[in-house]
Amino acid sequence: QVQLVESGGGSVQAGGSLRLSCVASGRTFRSTTMGWFRQAPGKEREFVGFHTWSTGTTYYADSVKGRFTISRDDAKNTVYLDMNTLKPEDTAVYYCAANPRGVPTLKRTYEHWGQGTQVTVSS
Repeated sequence: QVQLVESGGGSVQAGGSLRLSCVASGRTFRSTTMGWFRQAPGKEREFVGFHTWSTGTTYYADSVKGRFTISRDDAKNTVYLDMNTLKPEDTAVYYCAANPRGVPTLKRTYEHWGQGTQVTVSS
């Protein structure tokens, strides 16, 4: 059974930073891709970024490029999302996902999802 558990969400003022963590258990994720998505109230869940474990490839949505960084800790089977220069429009529930069966920027391709963690950015 694959489990993904996010943590690290919270409330921050615009311009601040947060680090989200996604701990994976139940299998080895060293040959798969981990993605981050977010969903704001009343909006569709949208792609934020992904990291491919085996190649180290990382890719970001234009809206977060240069502000968000994905990294990993192999020993802890954990992927991080470092969010800097946060804006009110970054307010959303953030989800990590694993093992896409297709294009890793598309949410429908992912097999496994975490429960989400709330990020609120005030102006």
